[in-house]
Amino acid sequence: MEPVPLSSTASLCPKSAILAPTWHIFCKVVDNFGDIGVCWRLACQLAVRGKTVRLWVDDTTALTWMAPDCHPNVTVMDCGHGLPEHVELQPDDILVDTFGCDFAINIIALQAINTPHTGHLDIIKPSKQPVWLNLEHLTAESFAQRNHTLPTIYREGAAAGWTQHYFYPGFNDKTGGLLRETDLTAQQNAFERVVWLAQMLSVSSLRFDPSTCYISLFCYEPHALAALIDQLANNKSPACLLVTAGRATAAVKAVLEHKKRLQPTYTLHKLLSIVYLDAMTQVEYDQLLWSCDLNFVRGEDSLVRAIWAGKPFVWHIYPQDDGVHHTKLEAFLQMMDAPESIIALHRAWNENPLSGIVPPLPILDLAEWGQSAMALRQKLLAQPDLCSQLIDYAGTMQEKQLKS
Repeated sequence: MEPVPLSSTASLCPKSAILAPTWHIFCKVVDNFGDIGVCWRLACQLAVRGKTVRLWVDDTTALTWMAPDCHPNVTVMDCGHGLPEHVELQPDDILVDTFGCDFAINIIALQAINTPHTGHLDIIKPSKQPVWLNLEHLTAESFAQRNHTLPTIYREGAAAGWTQHYFYPGFNDKTGGLLRETDLTAQQNAFERVVWLAQMLSVSSLRFDPSTCYISLFCYEPHALAALIDQLANNKSPACLLVTAGRATAAVKAVLEHKKRLQPTYTLHKLLSIVYLDAMTQVEYDQLLWSCDLNFVRGEDSLVRAIWAGKPFVWHIYPQDDGVHHTKLEAFLQMMDAPESIIALHRAWNENPLSGIVPPLPILDLAEWGQSAMALRQKLLAQPDLCSQLIDYAGTMQEKQLKS
């Protein structure tokens, strides 16, 4: 695929060149790259389905390593220095705010300023507004299905009279589903795990060993990380910890440095090896999850990818100061219907370090956990995916507007 250059203006896709409705996805990068990760996957899935997509994002840095090849039908609109002065939306466009991002309302205001009120195509009239959706965070909590597709009407400002609809991803047929490629199963069936792992390990002068338990680590700074390393180091069977770049690498190195300060002669057991990985593309990260026997993941995007991998996984939920993430975690564990041991591991992995409590980690039971992970994967594969549901819902809303 030929790379599509990043753009800071709307001139790459002039009005005269638009032959079909454009999907505008708006992304504000908060931290940890989860927002842009979800948005890029969604943009690509829309493009694969033949949609013209603009991804508006205020920080494109992560895309340079996350998606270096770009996508031929996705135009990235770099808003790092503000929105372009001239923006043209069409009545049949689809606007998707993500995670409460406020870009769309600002673009609507810009269009209101720059569009003359000619009467025959006044984009500001609510009766001719584009479909406007707000893609929310993923959760298994019950409010997701209650609020899914609920409307909110703007009462003032440039979008006065416009309606925005909430769209909730989720884990049942009363929500919007999960992001999933149309050919995901075919990709996984064609994947050669041993070849991929052998090549990945060779960079660190290691060889693939079928008796080794390979574990991927993508996390924040879990309080139980030291306990996990101790458990793996004292196991009777070999293990290899594949640590992703960034916070996970820093966290592991901090744990090992702390152990060395307490015990200057401390060294890892020979049966445990640790590999620090470079930044990976989304494709490479998916392959890492497919390759490993156990995956520690964090945030929303990697959780979904771990589910599709069908391997045992532990989710490090994004910690919040008010502790509401624990409620979110418990809702997920209930939906997951997992064995008690994997539930205990999730709770220990997400324990607040300020509590002073370090729950013991259960012994790894990959056989039972693997059966649970596959059951969850099969259940969720039977549901319509998020991208398909977004397309269907937007089409239904457009039909309603034409009839009104």
